[in-house]
Amino acid sequence: MPGRSPPSTRRLALLLGGLAMFGPFSIDTIFPAFPQIGAQMGADKLAMQQTISVYLLAYAAMSLVHGPLSDALGRRRVILGGLAVFVLASIGCALATSLPQLLAFRALQGLSAGVGLIVGRAVVRDVLHGHDAQRMMSQVSMIFGIAPAVAPVLGGWLLGWHRWPSIFWFLAGFALLLGAGVWRALPETHPPEARLPLHPVTLLRGYVGITRNPRFLRLSMAAALNFGALFLYIASAPAFVLDLLHLDERQFGWFFIPMIGGMTTGAFVSGRAAGRMEGATLANIGFACCGAAMALNLGYNLWESAPAVPWAVLPMSLYAFGIALVFPILTLAILDMYPRQRGGASSLQAFLGLLANALIAGMLSPLLSGSGLHLALGAAAFACAGWLFWRWEARCSPRPPRMPDAPAALEPTAL
Repeated sequence: MPGRSPPSTRRLALLLGGLAMFGPFSIDTIFPAFPQIGAQMGADKLAMQQTISVYLLAYAAMSLVHGPLSDALGRRRVILGGLAVFVLASIGCALATSLPQLLAFRALQGLSAGVGLIVGRAVVRDVLHGHDAQRMMSQVSMIFGIAPAVAPVLGGWLLGWHRWPSIFWFLAGFALLLGAGVWRALPETHPPEARLPLHPVTLLRGYVGITRNPRFLRLSMAAALNFGALFLYIASAPAFVLDLLHLDERQFGWFFIPMIGGMTTGAFVSGRAAGRMEGATLANIGFACCGAAMALNLGYNLWESAPAVPWAVLPMSLYAFGIALVFPILTLAILDMYPRQRGGASSLQAFLGLLANALIAGMLSPLLSGSGLHLALGAAAFACAGWLFWRWEARCSPRPPRMPDAPAALEPTAL
């Protein structure tokens, strides 16, 4: 907002990390409640899995709009509007009395949840560039990484205190708190003179142009498939934790805490490496960690027919570490390809990733989550495919992705 002093980078990282958290919170917090919701609404495990896939499909569809809306209307206004819709959707979920009602409000949650992550990425690139942008993206990733670890544990505690609607009341309160933080502390980072008109034909033409760029597709698919291996386990968490590891609804932390520990450690290393190591080198190290993790995971599941903690979850901790090294490099490289369409580029990258996640949650997870070996094979296939897209990019591009300083003509807007 005009006249408001810019927030410190630490405060900005906290705020953007919190905004990125409420999307994963919406997925992971309800995992412990699946048996209780299913029993009340007469829904089996496959039907309950659709509460994730419906959310992700809506999230993916709206992700194509969040970025361009913020390019046209400003980042702050779009974030506040999305948070308001999310509050109403969470209240609707809490009051739902049937599975169709719950699915409808879950879809509404998905339509609004993307503003934090998608528009937040554009905010980072509005105000920072080069190695500073990589450090900020890594700090946001560290905060964002806490969500999947905390969410299911918190969901289990809420179930111990009250029934499943308390989870959605919590989500509504969390979004209200974030809205207050944005209103008070986040200035507008995309001024009117830099905004683009929001015309459907122009928007469609812009998306077609971006999707026809082979480099954008290679980088986006590398990121989406690399994360898909981890998301297969996240989407399968109710079956993996409750059925395969034989833990209870308050013990989801056995799976999520090591995994997110790896992710936050990787994000810290990525931030420390900014300015000291080429982005392509760091990404190669990250992919190597992912490959080693998949080899260990396959070996363990071939050796042990009954997975158990801690050995069943440690490989995914190493994999999450690798993802945290890779993802900031790929994301910032994509955003730097389109300095005047950062919101749109962020939206389209998110759409591809979310579409993959929705297919994983709705189709692959129910098929593979009955066996630890099947999950390991599916995750290894995604990891291998992501690495192949990365190698394709390295062979085709004259220069590998790095974190360049922005040219003077494209200097990001100051807060």
